[in-house]
Amino acid sequence: MAEYARYTYRLRVSSTALAGLDAEWARCRWVWNECVARSKKAYAAGEKCGPARLDKMLTEARAAMGWLREGSSVPQQQVIRDFGVSRAKALKDSKAKLPVRQRAGMPKVKGKRDSLPTLNYTRRGFRIKDGRLHLAGNIVLTVVWSRDLPSGPTSVRVYQDSLGHWYASFVVAVITEVFPATGGVIGIDWGVKETATTTSDVHDLPHIQHGRAAARKLALYQRRMARRRPKRGQPGSKGYREAKRHTAKLHKKVARQRQDTGRKWAKSVARDFDRVAVEDFRPKFLAKSGMARKAADAAIGATKQALIEMCRKHGRELHLVHPAHTTMDCGGCGARAKHRLPLSERTYTCTACGAVSPRDKNSARVMLTRAGLNPAGVDGGSPDGTLFRQAA
Repeated sequence: MAEYARYTYRLRVSSTALAGLDAEWARCRWVWNECVARSKKAYAAGEKCGPARLDKMLTEARAAMGWLREGSSVPQQQVIRDFGVSRAKALKDSKAKLPVRQRAGMPKVKGKRDSLPTLNYTRRGFRIKDGRLHLAGNIVLTVVWSRDLPSGPTSVRVYQDSLGHWYASFVVAVITEVFPATGGVIGIDWGVKETATTTSDVHDLPHIQHGRAAARKLALYQRRMARRRPKRGQPGSKGYREAKRHTAKLHKKVARQRQDTGRKWAKSVARDFDRVAVEDFRPKFLAKSGMARKAADAAIGATKQALIEMCRKHGRELHLVHPAHTTMDCGGCGARAKHRLPLSERTYTCTACGAVSPRDKNSARVMLTRAGLNPAGVDGGSPDGTLFRQAA
């Protein structure tokens, strides 16, 4: 079964290519801002402003403006498509009456200084020749091929990050690489003390704290930025820009470390187990608690996403278990405690069957039970399939 995935590569951009990319982005940014203005005007007048109307606007603008016509129509048309998706999602969230914090914001104007270039090309807007990426408009980019593409790309996104580095992200069809069957099952519970606690002691993922290791350097760069912060409307000094670049570089390093840790752990789980029951955890509420910094450093969301992708890529059966009452239920008999356990209490004691186990280990076993998987024989268990010892 073929699925689509993104393969991202670093780009080496010459001065000529950089000038072409900047000019193309200026045109695309103008199209986006014009879409925002037309949409607001139509909304105020009670009219509709769909993709067909915006396509007509682009056709008329390209006919009237030579500057806009000099660029390729492919990324400009993709800007309209992206704008339509963003606007439709915002309208859908507003009609669903979601809380303001959970709504997708309406598309806003993209300023020259506060928006990073992003250009999207469909198949007719680019080609790969002699290992180089040729974009419409005679823009030629050198790609650092760190790995081969599994098939021909259907589209590419060329973008610049906060450090000024350019990347090309190709969408390609990939074939699912199914791992050999092992017959194993595993339950996974997310936490802060340990990022992932499982029914297999070998596959527990400790909290490595990449962010805490970089906190001292990060605080140094942020203090430099605070001291040199320019006044409103004025450009930053050289020292401010340098401190800002160091801060962004450190943030990116930590993000890549978290991603690398999560992907390696997820692949080991997918390799060793056929069926996975994982807590469908939403870590947003932790942002309001006293553990917000530690929870963010654990990168639960990124690790969970990596596990979902690995199971899908390698043909493993994944069950997302609702997190409600997982710390109150007993993984042995299924009885539910009358009161919620405080976070300071790390041992779960069942009042019904008397089983005693570490709190997170019990929750991991609850995942298996709720997913309808047979917990007998999981790693770390006793011969009868239990992970508990009876209370004396």
